[in-house]
Amino acid sequence: MLPGMEEDKVSFGFEDVSRDEKSRRVKGVFASVAPKYDLMNDLMSAGVHRIWKSNMIAWLNPQPGETLIDVAGGTGDVARAFQRKANEVARRRNVGATTFTIVSDINEAMLVAGIKPEDQNMPRVACDAAALPFPDRSADAVTISFGIRNVVEIDRALSEFRRVLKPGGRFACLEFSHMTHRVLQDAYDAYSFNVIPALGGMVTGDKASYQYLVESIRRFPMQDDFAARIRAAGFNQVSYQNYSGGIACMHTGWAV
Repeated sequence: MLPGMEEDKVSFGFEDVSRDEKSRRVKGVFASVAPKYDLMNDLMSAGVHRIWKSNMIAWLNPQPGETLIDVAGGTGDVARAFQRKANEVARRRNVGATTFTIVSDINEAMLVAGIKPEDQNMPRVACDAAALPFPDRSADAVTISFGIRNVVEIDRALSEFRRVLKPGGRFACLEFSHMTHRVLQDAYDAYSFNVIPALGGMVTGDKASYQYLVESIRRFPMQDDFAARIRAAGFNQVSYQNYSGGIACMHTGWAV
């Protein structure tokens, strides 16, 4: 870095930190909350996150024999849902094609916390979303749920998602977002900042990590702005759908 130039900064909640510092802190956050991650998601959203994920799986329309890469896949719930839906289709059609779901996450603790004895054809890979160790055109679908805002190099990660998709492959990103009305946003902010960190402290013993998670949502781009970044990464037919008034949003795109 030349003298007098400031180091390129990225957001970590309401702080601006170096890229290396964000990467280190994000790993620390999820290492801390990994054992109670799914429980906290249920408590924070009153279980509604499961409906949002179900809607994402329905949009993806999993088919027998496909390969999914679930980035920031953590505990593997999206990968399992994708496999279940593809296997249902296989049984109806009486075909034996095997569906593979690769769970990738930068945090080894999250990958370990998600392992279940019944998981099959579900390899786990510890890697950065911005440097996926998978070949070009190797996946039929790429997903990331509630993880993109924690990625240090978001635009590079989006380009990686496009790279590993086969022609005709689809991308779905589910993320906490911004409410569609100011009054709703004010009410949601009050809940988020006053309830979620306190709840995280009681359940996981780590209030600070959930304070970061709330702040990171507020720093995430607006829906139209993030859709533009997905288009810039090379995706076609980019669109988004708000859930629960914008508490969450599903962004989608196609590799054409």
